Amino acid sequence: MVSTIFTRESHMVIKLPEDSPEASSLEKSPIEISISSSGEYAVNQVGLVNARLDTLVSALEKVNDGDRTQPLVISADASTPHQAVVTAMDAAGQIGFSALSISTKNIVED
Repeated sequence: MVSTIFTRESHMVIKLPEDSPEASSLEKSPIEISISSSGEYAVNQVGLVNARLDTLVSALEKVNDGDRTQPLVISADASTPHQAVVTAMDAAGQIGFSALSISTKNIVED
């Protein structure tokens, strides 16, 4: 007996951060997912009640009005848990966003 598993792949265009002080100009106003150093999420500066994937997906669906071509920016700093960024990318992929950018935050040292 021969068996196989078929996997449906989805594709996302990811724009990685560049070392440039200038912000890129986007045609549409982007949706922003901010991730704190403790892994907490905010969507368009509104904090979420928890860091679960389904909560993030729900928040993104509320703000995107069904427009999956709207730019999405994930903002995180060096101390943000890697898994939190991956979860944000997973949420974007589940909804079907086609334009995803990752933005880095500067850490201010005292």
